[in-house]
Amino acid sequence: MNGFLIGALVGLLLLALPCIWAFGIFNNLVGLRNRYKNAYSQIDVQLKRRYDLIPNLVETAKGYLKHERETLEAVIAARNQAVAASQKVVGNPEDPQVMKSLATAEASLSGVLGRLLAVSEAYPELKANQNMLRLTEELTSTENKLSFARQAYNDAVMTYNTQREVLPNSLIANSGGFAAAVLYEIEEAHERKAINVQF
Repeated sequence: MNGFLIGALVGLLLLALPCIWAFGIFNNLVGLRNRYKNAYSQIDVQLKRRYDLIPNLVETAKGYLKHERETLEAVIAARNQAVAASQKVVGNPEDPQVMKSLATAEASLSGVLGRLLAVSEAYPELKANQNMLRLTEELTSTENKLSFARQAYNDAVMTYNTQREVLPNSLIANSGGFAAAVLYEIEEAHERKAINVQF
């Protein structure tokens, strides 16, 4: 009877080990998915900070750039598009289309912001304005933080995607609904240029 009990326990243990192993892989994938989602939320924080700075920058420049109304309106329109794209990504950073639309909107915003800052160079009074100097300094700081947050996000996505693609993890990932995460990439070479906010 003792031999039967020991055999049953050993058999039960041999059946339980694959389940424990599968649960471990599943839980690891959940942790990695949460890590890259958290990394995206850090990007979102910096994007919101950037979006909040832009209206103040435009408002400060508005008094000096009366003849540059088109540029100011383009900045606000690009900001609004980027805000809308960012809100879509928050709910679903796994969706490649949503991430691509965010990257496109951000590239457009960077372009028109660069144009605004280039136009403002022609106005010495604006360049000397303390509020404008403070805002451009904050924008530079935010751009740097945003760059680091994007890098951290892409690192977390790479780790997650690697773990979900290797065997035997891929078997559990595919059956557990772990979709591939999307890198935050800039597709066009001209979009890769950093905004120059120096005065």
